[in-house]
Parts: sequence; structure tokens; C-alpha cells
Amino acid sequence: MKDQQDIPVASSHRQRPSRSGGRAGRITARAIDRQQKTGYAGVTGGTYQPLSEQDIHRIHATALDVLEKIGIGDPTPEILEYALPKGCLLSDDGRLRFPRALVEDVLARVPKKFDCYAPDPKHDHQLEGSRIYTGTSGESVSILDYETQQYRPSTLTDIYDAARLTDQLEHIHAFYQPFIATEYSQALYVHDINVAYAALSGTSKSISISTIHAEHVDALVGLFDLYVGCEGGFIKRPFCTIGGCPIISPLRFGKENTEVMVRCAELGIKYGNACAPQSGATSPAALAGTLVQCFAESLACLVVMHLIRSDAKLIFGMWPFISDLRTGGFSGGSGEAALVAAAAVQMGNYYDLVQSIPSGMTDSKTMDAQAGYEKALTTTAVALAGGNHLCAYPGTVGSLMGLSFEGMLIDNDMLGNILRLVRGIEVNDETLSFDVIQDTVFGTGHYLNHQQTLQLMQSEYLYPRLADRRASGEWEDSGSPDIYQAAREKVKQLLASHYPGYIKPDVDARIREKFPIKLDPLDKKPGNGRW
Repeated sequence: MKDQQDIPVASSHRQRPSRSGGRAGRITARAIDRQQKTGYAGVTGGTYQPLSEQDIHRIHATALDVLEKIGIGDPTPEILEYALPKGCLLSDDGRLRFPRALVEDVLARVPKKFDCYAPDPKHDHQLEGSRIYTGTSGESVSILDYETQQYRPSTLTDIYDAARLTDQLEHIHAFYQPFIATEYSQALYVHDINVAYAALSGTSKSISISTIHAEHVDALVGLFDLYVGCEGGFIKRPFCTIGGCPIISPLRFGKENTEVMVRCAELGIKYGNACAPQSGATSPAALAGTLVQCFAESLACLVVMHLIRSDAKLIFGMWPFISDLRTGGFSGGSGEAALVAAAAVQMGNYYDLVQSIPSGMTDSKTMDAQAGYEKALTTTAVALAGGNHLCAYPGTVGSLMGLSFEGMLIDNDMLGNILRLVRGIEVNDETLSFDVIQDTVFGTGHYLNHQQTLQLMQSEYLYPRLADRRASGEWEDSGSPDIYQAAREKVKQLLASHYPGYIKPDVDARIREKFPIKLDPLDKKPGNGRW
């Protein structure tokens, strides 16, 4: 047998750098850089493309035909005031029509990237291209109680708890209102103000809330200015996105949400539209037809905002939904839902639009195997397609009707693994590992204690919080728990200990003096009895 020095080596590998610097230093530097990017925020997708370029062009052309020849019904006076002088046409049937050249001009001029701020600047990120960030979403009306496996109405304190849970989950990058505070559902001003307050109290990540009253937008700006500490401070650095559904499918403006969209454009606040036609019910059963209608509806919102203000920031929300045509009911976790959502992402990316997309929905009523495969299917598809803001519905169950706190932790694990999948494999002279293989084959015979292994174990690999990787015997000895049980125990730990003081006492007092804050101060302190 030849000894190591007799083994022929390719010339590109003859001069091996010393272990004290060079390659090792570069690997370590990259590992540190990756660890600083918590939860793989901003990894780039775009490898999954269900549509051909010709498909995209045909959908685009048909959508422009829809806007020019069919138009959008029920335009509000505010929209007409801005749109008619700038080229839109109001037909005899009262529908607002968008000339093709006008739409294409707006598509060419819209900002291709903009900053997404957070209350704490360490969570700021830039939205552009196929860079991926995840967030909660939903506006469900109930919470799935782990102990009883029954749904109860969601409350304001639940919103605060969900915010401080999100604050600790590294693969959920933003807190978008996940459900409503049902006790204030008939007092919408109180509701909107308190949802914003609970979010600011619980997390330092970027937030998003919805409202259906334009005047509430100004009130929220006032609340955020008090939080920042100066009038006009929020507009300079808007850390909250206002979201809504300005289109009632098929092809009609919804009055209240449209008025909110217009007000956000006037103020220069980011607005996240969600155009959500449901195939076979409020859009064609043909998936291509649903994409045409959804693209047209979303383009109408984009054009209106940019006719109001040329630098308006719209998060382009094509949210095509699927019907189970046997019943006409909503189906969030189907293969068709994954497919059409990925195609919607591809449409937005083709035009370099900053966009959001829903995923992680499930028709299961609890966090079971059905929920797992449906959530993973849809989220993997849109992540690989390269959606900017993945409204990933972590913890949401029951066809968007409820939320499980335990499910949020399970889905955090899922999101981390999906983002790791999207990040891909780095191939270069160092990672190809010729020297490492040679050293090991003629050395210890295994890689477990190799310097490269130690250097890469925290950057090349992701270790889930909940997934059980123990030996089966050890698992049996511990009582054979499933991931749902593990999540329950972890939720109790996280929520029993994390009561962040993001709103300073003097600021809190000023906010409570001016606004009808209903979140009890005792609920924001350890020992509140909930967890």
C-alpha cells in the first residue's frame, strides 16, 4: 500500500493552505456572517418556476385586456378624483377602465425595492427581488385550546401573547396580525388601536395590522408617533404596514378597504393589498383564469396607489385561493393552492414587484399530520418560487378560522428547514473538500472531529427546536411524546418568562392618556396566570 505522500494529487490541490489561517479563516468568517443572519432571513428563492415565459406574457396580456375592456366596478369618489385626470376612463356602466399603456407605464416606474423597518432597527430588512422573509398572518377569530381541543374566541391578550411568542421565534421575521380581538369586534376604533398597542408591547419585529376605516390610519400614526417620541417620526421610519383587501372579487372595489389604501398612499405608508379570488367561486375554475383575474385586480391597486403618489409603497398581494369544488368551500392546503401561489410569486418576480404571498394554510382542525404536510407543501412551493413576504400562517388551523400557539412553534421549525432548503449548497474550492477527504481517508477515517466539521456545524446545519432526533428507546423512556406535546411544554416556558418592556413606562402613560388602551398592565408582567 502506498503511503500518503506517494498519492498523486491534482495540481490545483498541491499547495494546501496551513490550518492556522487562509481557508480556515475564511470558513470561520462565513460561519459568523451566517449566524448573524438569524433564521436565514433574506435567502433568495426563485428556482421553482411553474410558468414558462410565454405563459407569463399571455397571463399579463389577458389581465391588461381585462383592465382595459372590463375594468373594476364600484370605484370610490377618492379613486376617481385621482385616476380620471391621469388617464383612467369611467364607462357608462360605472366601471373604471385602465388603458394598457397606463398600466405598463406604472409597471415600469414602480419602486423595485424598499426598506421594511421594525421598531428595533436590528430587525430592519430590505424588500427586493426574490429575497424571502416570513411573517404571521390570518385574522382568525379563535384559538385552538391545547387541553380541550376546542376553539375559543381570540382575545386582545392572545394578540399580546402571540406577539411575544413571535418575538422569540427566529424563523418568523415579522408579526402580521394573526387574529382579531373578538371582545372588541363591535368597537373597531378600540380594536385597531389596541391591536397595534399589543403588537408594540410584545415584539420588536416589524408589524402589520389591518383596519377598514381610513380615519383610523391617522389615529394609528398618532399612536406610533407617541411610541417613537416625536411628531412625524413614524412617517420617516414606518415600522408598521397597513394591510387589507381593497378588491371584492370578481373585479369590484371594496369601499372601506379602498379608502384605507388611498389614505396610506396619501401619507406614504406601506400598504399590503391582498387580492384573494377563490377559484370556481369568485374567480374562474381554470387556474390560469384565476391568475389572470388576480393579476388584474392586484395591478388595479398598484396603479391607483401610484396615480396618487409616484413613490407609493405597495406590497403587491396576489393571493389566489382554491375551492374544493365538491362543496364550494375554501381549501388552503391543497396541491393546487401550492401551485397557483407559486405561479403568482413568479408573476410578481417577473416584473420585480415587492410582493406578499400566503402559505402554511391547512384545512386540518388541529396540529396533526394533515396540517404538517399541507403547511410544508404550500410553504416550500412559494419559498422556492421566491416570494418576498411569506405570510406563512404559522400556527393557523381550521381553514384560517383558528390559531394554535403550539402550532406556531412547530411551524417555526418547519420554516427554518424550508429556508435552509432554499439557501442551497455552496460549491467552491473549499466546500468541495478535496483536502478534507484526503486528510480523513489517510487519517482518522471519520470526519466527526475534523476542524471543518467543527467550523461548519453551526452554519451549514440547522438544528430544530422541537423535532425529536433521539434514539427510539430514549423516546420511549420519556413517555413517547409527540411534537405537539413538546411544543406545548416549550410554549409554556417561553410565555412564562418573556415579558419585554418595549414600551417605556413614561411613554406608556402618555399613550394610555390619549388612547383607550384596554390591555391590562398586569397581563404584561410575569405571574399573570395565563401561562
